[in-house]
Amino acid sequence: MEKETIAVGLDIGTTKIVAMIGKKNEYGKLEILGVGKSKSLGVARGVVNNITQTIQSIQQAILEAEENSGYQIKDVVVGIAGQHIRSIQHSDYISRSNPEEVIGGKDIDLLINQVHKLAMLPGEEIIHVLPQEFKIDGQSDIKEPIGMYGGRLESSFHVVVGQASSIRNVGRCVQSSGIELSGLTLEPLASSDAVLSQEEKEAGVALIDIGGGTTDLAIFKDGIIRHTAVIPFGGNVITEDIKEGCSIIEKQAELLKVKFGSAWPGENKDNEIVSIPGLRGREPKEISLKNLSKIIHARVVEIIEQVFTEIKLYGHEDPRKKLIAGIVLTGGGAQLQHIKQLVEYITGMDTRIGYPNEHLAGNSSEELSSPLYATAVGLMMNSIENQTESAVKFEKSVPEKVSFQREKIIEPVQEVLQEVVQEVEKVEVESTETKIRRSFFEKYVDKIKDFLDNAE
Repeated sequence: MEKETIAVGLDIGTTKIVAMIGKKNEYGKLEILGVGKSKSLGVARGVVNNITQTIQSIQQAILEAEENSGYQIKDVVVGIAGQHIRSIQHSDYISRSNPEEVIGGKDIDLLINQVHKLAMLPGEEIIHVLPQEFKIDGQSDIKEPIGMYGGRLESSFHVVVGQASSIRNVGRCVQSSGIELSGLTLEPLASSDAVLSQEEKEAGVALIDIGGGTTDLAIFKDGIIRHTAVIPFGGNVITEDIKEGCSIIEKQAELLKVKFGSAWPGENKDNEIVSIPGLRGREPKEISLKNLSKIIHARVVEIIEQVFTEIKLYGHEDPRKKLIAGIVLTGGGAQLQHIKQLVEYITGMDTRIGYPNEHLAGNSSEELSSPLYATAVGLMMNSIENQTESAVKFEKSVPEKVSFQREKIIEPVQEVLQEVVQEVEKVEVESTETKIRRSFFEKYVDKIKDFLDNAE
């Protein structure tokens, strides 16, 4: 019997860290075995700025996932984001020594490895080299070159680059938490696997993942990744604005945003007011929901406009590059009321909210289908593709517990228990389970009584 592939994804975000354990069921859907979630301390705008706190947060999420699933985590696929991420377009080619031989996977690997040797700016490192269209002996627009003949193999690449120190810090945090790092994936790419359909990728779509510290963008056209960008603003900036604008503490600002926040100020009437408890005996504070929406609206407009600038940079206005499937919003920020309508209003593009439930098994809880978990589900899918056995079932350590308890039992009582156990073993199989339990209990009580009488 072949070993089942247990996959683990670790989403190290600015506001939360999620560890997710899962496997593919017989229908090819993802069955979630366990989820661990912890408050992210030590991460700002997708970048680790406090190693110790990040390690503690990772360990907490891992421990919770292990307890929920009954599996011990060995390695994880981690998502990477942050304002240090940038992408470049690059073309490269190889000349094959024997054009009469068919092109194979080795040739493509050779071409990709050649791109990996590109000279980067000091302190930068290549994270992904993603091939786009191939060209063989001048023949362009080839999506799958394997099996074809040709002497010159050429391709355009989408190269994702990040700060080497930031990537190493993430790796160090994971390894210091007692687990291995099996892979690194750009977070918008992971989210896109979880919430986009192949048809959308073919038609042309922009995925906007609004997280706590960053807003990630991934653009697909003809089934190929065309553009990626990370904007260093997210939900936390909105919370900060509410905190400053309403003169309240961060915890209250976050609650206000989640419960009453709206990206469209026209929705709230002037007389809608929320009362917030004052600090340490001070008077409660009354906040108008219209003002709250105005604060949120101003910041969301700024974030969406920056994302739209990136979509224009890709060349969305060119008819050949048109994104027919429009925009898909995901991440925690996508749960903000009326954000879909605001994005449609600013960009003029069709918009929907992306949920990762399409790939999840039918018995998954509703909470896991939230856009909040899109990246974690995508990372887990990435881990399944790698076919790694990232977690193993906990060994049952019952014998150890028994021996540990025995050491503490007084010898005479131990002898009494042994006698009782021997007598129970002699009970005939014919008698029913109830009788066995009853006789065992009665004899046990009698023996203990005798022992206590003699002890007196």
